[in-house]
Amino acid sequence: MKKCTGLIGLWLFAQTAVAQQYVSLESSALKLSWIKKESGWQLHNVTAGRTKLRKPSGEYTLLYAREKPDSTPAKEYAHFPGKQYHYIVPLWQEITQPVQLNTAGEALHFYPAGAVSGKDNALVFTKELNTAMVTTTWSIDPVYASDVRVIISLRAKQAGYFSIATPTIAAATPEELQWAGIPGHFQSNMIEKDLIRSFAYMQGIPDKPVLVRERTAATLSPYMEMKNKVTLAVIPDPGTGQDPWASDAKTRTPWRLGLSLMNRKAMLTPTAYHPVLGQKGSFLQAGDTVSFSFRYSIQQRDWYTVYKHAVNDIYRFPDFLALKQTAQSLTDRILAMHRYVTDDKTSMWRTEDYNGLRIGAQAYLGGVYGSAKDAMKNSDYGAMWMLANIMQDSVLKQTRLPYARNFKLQQQEEQPGFFYGAAAGQYYLSKSKRFTEEWGPYVEPIGLTYYMLMDAGNILLFEPGDTVLRNTLQKAADKLLSWMDRNGRWQVAYDQATRQPMFTEVEDLRPTFYGLVIAYRILGDKKYLDAARKGADWYIENAVEKGRFLGVCGDTRFAPDFATAQSAQALLELYDITKTARYRNAATAVARLYTTSIYTHPIPGTAIKTVNGARRQDWEISQAGLSFEHGGSLGSANYRGPILLASHAGMFVRMFALTGDSLFLNMARAGALGRDAFVDPQTSVASYYWDVMNKGAGPYPHHAWWQIGWITDYLLAEAGMRSGGRVTFPRGFITPKVGPHQSYGFAPGEVYGTPADLLLKEGLLHTGSPYLDYYCAINRKEKQLFFILLNNDDEQLHTRLQVDYSKLSLQDGNAQRTTLKTADGKRSLHPVDASLITVNGERKKLHDVYTIPLSLAPYGIAVIAVTYN
Repeated sequence: MKKCTGLIGLWLFAQTAVAQQYVSLESSALKLSWIKKESGWQLHNVTAGRTKLRKPSGEYTLLYAREKPDSTPAKEYAHFPGKQYHYIVPLWQEITQPVQLNTAGEALHFYPAGAVSGKDNALVFTKELNTAMVTTTWSIDPVYASDVRVIISLRAKQAGYFSIATPTIAAATPEELQWAGIPGHFQSNMIEKDLIRSFAYMQGIPDKPVLVRERTAATLSPYMEMKNKVTLAVIPDPGTGQDPWASDAKTRTPWRLGLSLMNRKAMLTPTAYHPVLGQKGSFLQAGDTVSFSFRYSIQQRDWYTVYKHAVNDIYRFPDFLALKQTAQSLTDRILAMHRYVTDDKTSMWRTEDYNGLRIGAQAYLGGVYGSAKDAMKNSDYGAMWMLANIMQDSVLKQTRLPYARNFKLQQQEEQPGFFYGAAAGQYYLSKSKRFTEEWGPYVEPIGLTYYMLMDAGNILLFEPGDTVLRNTLQKAADKLLSWMDRNGRWQVAYDQATRQPMFTEVEDLRPTFYGLVIAYRILGDKKYLDAARKGADWYIENAVEKGRFLGVCGDTRFAPDFATAQSAQALLELYDITKTARYRNAATAVARLYTTSIYTHPIPGTAIKTVNGARRQDWEISQAGLSFEHGGSLGSANYRGPILLASHAGMFVRMFALTGDSLFLNMARAGALGRDAFVDPQTSVASYYWDVMNKGAGPYPHHAWWQIGWITDYLLAEAGMRSGGRVTFPRGFITPKVGPHQSYGFAPGEVYGTPADLLLKEGLLHTGSPYLDYYCAINRKEKQLFFILLNNDDEQLHTRLQVDYSKLSLQDGNAQRTTLKTADGKRSLHPVDASLITVNGERKKLHDVYTIPLSLAPYGIAVIAVTYN
C-alpha cells in the first residue's frame, strides 16, 4: 500500500461555488476530478496510478420510505430450501425480503448541486432534496495515498426511514470484471442469474443488487478488481457495523451495515449502506441527522492486495496479537483433554453390539436424520491413533482404538450393488441399529473420502499390517473411482432408494478427489493418482478459478464451509507428490480465498463486557481471528457466530512458510492463541460455537479429538516454520469434515538432523509460563530426548523449566548432558540447578528433576536436547 507523500493539490478553478466548473482531489497515487453539468457535479476522471477508470460516475443514491418496509418474503423463492432444513428456513425467508433483495423504499438518485473547498484540502458537496439535505465531504487520506475518505451527513426534512448508499465511483460491465467479492459471502469472476445458487450457495455474483449483513461479512469491504488491473473497494469506518457482543449478551441480530456488489441500478460496483432501511437508526423525524463515514481504496493492484489493506491497515488486524494474554498453554490443553477423552463419563464413550462385533464411539446429541438422541460418532481417527501412540497410553490402546476400528469396519456398505464399498453414514443410531447420514437418506461420494479413506488411511499409517482395514480402504477407493465422471466430476449425493443423483442444482465443488490421493499413498497404484489428478483438475477449473465452493454440512444444505480450507491442503499434497506447479498455485489461491472466511472485525479492544456474569475485556471474546463453520446468508455464523475449532491454523502457518504472506501467520495465531474465554476450565475443551463462550463440548464430546488434532498440527507447523524446516515430522492425512489439520506420530521426524519420535507425557515438563508451548521427541537408539519449546507471545519470555525424568522409562532416568539449540541451530550448554525441588507437592531427587532456565525471543523456538546414559 503506497503511503501518501503529501497532497499534490486541490484545485478550484473559480473563486466562488457558483462559478466553479471543475474541481479535483489528487495525491501521488490517485486523482479524482468532477465537472459541473446540468444534473450536478459528476465525476469526470478517476485515475489510479497510470490507469483511468472507464465511465466514472459519482452518482449518489438515497433510499427513503415513509413507512417501515414490508417484511414479506418473495414468493418466487418460497420452494427453497425445503421444510426439512429447518435450521436455515428462517434465514432464507429473511434474506428474500424486500430490504435484502434491495427493492424496498424509493431510490433517490442524484448528483450534488454545490461544491466548495473545505478544511484540510477537502471538497464539500451539497444537495437539497424534498426529503433531506445531504452534505458530503471528500478528502485524500493523509497516510494512504490510494484512499479517499468520505463523510455523508443527512438532515431529514420529512419523517421516515432513510438509508445512505456509498456513491458510485465507477461501474464495470460483466466483461470488464476480473474478480469481485464480499468477504464471507461472494467471490467470483462470473455473474450468476440463479439467485438460489448465488445468494444461498455463494456461487457467482448475484445479478441483483442484494444486500448482505455485517454479521457474516468477515471483512467489511466489498471489492471489485477489473481487467485493467485496478481494484476498487469500499471500506466503512471501523465501528459502523454491529458489535456482536455489545455489552452483556449476544447482539448479532441488529443490522447496521448493508454490503453489496451492485448499486441500486444493478450496476457492478462495490456499495455499502448505512443505516439499513427499516433497521436500527434508520427512522428519522424532520430535523434529525445521521451520517456515514467510509473510504474508497482505488489501487492499481489485485483484489487480494486491496483486501489486505482493509484488514491490516484500516481494521488493524495485526494489532490484535499484542492484546492477547494467555492463561493456559495449548500443550496443557492437550494433556487435559487427554484426561477428558479417556474418561468414559466426560467423553460420553459408548460401545454397542453390531453384526457380531463390539463397536465404539462417542454419543452425539446434535441433530441427526432419524435420531432419537441415540446417535454415536467418532471424529478424528488420526488424532486418536496419534495420541495413543505418542503418549503410549494403554487406556486408549485397549478401550478405545479396537472398538473405534470395529466401528469403521462396520461403517462400510457390504451389500453387493450400487453402494458396495461406500460409507453407510457418518452416524450410528443404536436404537434402530443402523448407520445414517446427517440430514437424509442419501450417500455422498465425499463421504467415501471422509469416513472411509481419510479415517482408514490414517489408521493404516499407524498400523500398516492391518490387512482387513487395507481391504476396506481399497473397496472404498474403487467405489470412489467408479463414481467419478469422465471429466473428473462427482455427483453431490445419491438417493439411497432410487440411486439417482440428488442436489443436482449444484455441483460437487468439494475436495472429493483427495480420497484418491490417500488411496495412492497407501496402495501405491498409479491409477488412483491419475484419477486424483483428473478430479483435482476439474476442481481447479470449476471451483478455484471461479470462486465457487460447496460445503459438507447436510443440515445447511451444503452451504460453503470449512471444506474449502481442506481443498488448499489437499492440493498442496498433490503438489508434493507430482511437483506440478498448477496444484501449488491453486492451493495458494484457495488459501487466500479462505482468509476471507476469517473475521477481522470489530477491532478488538479493552472495553469491559459481561459474559455469563463474569467481567471480560473485549479482546478476550472477540470474533476477530475466528473462522466460520459456514458463513454467508444461510450459515450458522448468522446466529451463533464463528467457531473455536481452528483447524486451518496449521495450514495457514505452512502457507506463510511457502509464500511469506504474513496475513496467513497472523490469522493462524489470532485463531489459536489466547482463547481462554472459550475454554471450559473443568475439561480444557473449547466450545464449538462462539456464542456459548466457555460452556465446553456440550452435545459434541467428539470435538475434543478434533481440538487435540488441530492444536498438534498448529504447534508442529509453527515448530517447522520457526526452525527453518529443521524440526519436522511427517504429516498424515487430513481429518474429515471440519478442516485441513493432519495427524502425526506414525513415523519418526527430524530434530536438527537427528531422527526422533514424537512424545508427550503428563508431568514430564513444567514450563512455568502459559505462553510456552512444547512438544517432546525421543530417539531411543541414540538415547536422546528433545524438548521443542515455542514462545507463543509477542514479548521476550523468561522462565524456568522443571523436567521430571521419572515420568519416562529411560533405564535409570539420569540425564547426563543437557544442551540447547535455538532457531539458528547453535548449541549452548545449560547449567543444571543442583538442588532438591518440589513438583506438585512431591519431593524429587536430583537425578529425577532438573530445573533449566530459559529465555526465548518473541515467537521464538528453542530445542533442549538431553542425552541420557
